Amino acid sequence: MTLIRMGKGPNPLHGWQFDPEKARFVGHDLQRPECILAERDGTLWAADARGGVMKIVPGQGQELILQSVEAHFDLQADAAASLLGGTLPNGLAFAPNGDILIANFGTDRLERMTREGKTRVLCDSIDGQPMGKVNFVLTDSRGRIWLTVSTRTNPWNDALRPDLADGYIALMDERGPRIVADGFAFTNEIRFDEQEEWLYVAETARRRVTRLRVGADGSLSGREIYGPDSLGSGFIDGIAFDAYGNLWATMIFADRLIAITPQGDVLTLLEDGNPEGLARIEAAVAGGDAPPFDVLMKTGGKLCPWLASVTFGGPNLDQVYLGGLRANRIPVFASPVAGLPMAHWNA
Repeated sequence: MTLIRMGKGPNPLHGWQFDPEKARFVGHDLQRPECILAERDGTLWAADARGGVMKIVPGQGQELILQSVEAHFDLQADAAASLLGGTLPNGLAFAPNGDILIANFGTDRLERMTREGKTRVLCDSIDGQPMGKVNFVLTDSRGRIWLTVSTRTNPWNDALRPDLADGYIALMDERGPRIVADGFAFTNEIRFDEQEEWLYVAETARRRVTRLRVGADGSLSGREIYGPDSLGSGFIDGIAFDAYGNLWATMIFADRLIAITPQGDVLTLLEDGNPEGLARIEAAVAGGDAPPFDVLMKTGGKLCPWLASVTFGGPNLDQVYLGGLRANRIPVFASPVAGLPMAHWNA
């Protein structure tokens, strides 16, 4: 597929929606595949709640690579304990040498794991304080590590309130770890634009994307809302750019897949949620409260329950993979536009 340069020509997503009946599936018996990394050869790496990642190789099956065996994840026996505690590998990124950086939402730290499973802690505190709920990790073309912390509130679901903004973004470079921006309402995934001039931030509890200009020294400034102030039902979680400049986003609990165009309009690409469960969430949010966990558990669609992330992969970056907190396999479908290559793609 030919890469369409950012914003040139008609937008391939106008008038397009994904038909769930056309989905294929990758992987099986997965546990909480929240984040998915794709490599050029087709290999996928999915976060796994057993304490590591699942490596999925086309035509060769899958291999569970663990830091250490963790058996706490059992949605049928105890959903709250499974989703709120224990080791919870969440965001993933590749280090320059191919190691896997793991933002561990359960242990509240950034970890580094070799492809054989050997693990060490990269960071578990900043300025002498525990980091909080480490959510996502991203590397740039210079090899710097960017990290989001959603909240210092525990359990994390109590922070799904628009009036609580204790999330932040940290940077790790030759100067060590430091906070470079804070005051976010549940900081979630972050992405760079093509030139790494802006950093885009999913603010889950505010249901919006904000962006900040990136300085040469890693400083962030000029914060502004990108697109609508509210993206509608559900809570924004994962984001990814395509090569045209559309910012794809997952809306967890509503299980919606949307895209913000370069002009700031919102396109709905998929809706697969449970309207009755979602209505209970909306009622709680309207009252200024965080949705109780038992209310959250009554939401989710059939395709990828608790839709949390979107990843472009395949040889031409025109295959879309979806990750879900309650999913046990990964839906994949063809996109009308290729994804924007990430920093590791041509490494």
